[in-house]
Amino acid sequence: MFPIQLCRAHDIRAGTATVGARLLVDRLWPRGIAKSDLKLDAWLKSATPSPNLRAWFCHDPAKWADFTTHYRAELTATPEPLSEALEWCRKGPVTLIYAARDTEHTHALILRDVLIEILTYEASDA
Repeated sequence: MFPIQLCRAHDIRAGTATVGARLLVDRLWPRGIAKSDLKLDAWLKSATPSPNLRAWFCHDPAKWADFTTHYRAELTATPEPLSEALEWCRKGPVTLIYAARDTEHTHALILRDVLIEILTYEASDA
């Protein structure tokens, strides 16, 4: 299984190194960043929280546990959005890029965990 790294879009612009394929996992383009600054391999809009869930969460740490539950439910209810992310993960290392300032309460953490769980299950089933 290959590593899945997380990195803020603004940190990449500041020079932080990434590994493997660069996958933007935000529904909206990060503010203040030119598309040329990120040099993406893919923009996985469909693997992000729904607009309603995103608006409800509003980056409120007090809602984190419920947000995690709801986002995981969205990901499992419609597995197609995970397909592209999983394809990239199976090819080699990836960096999931997100824009949120709060690095402890970002959907990218949940997405990474779900991807790792699926890949671990696949590896144990092989």
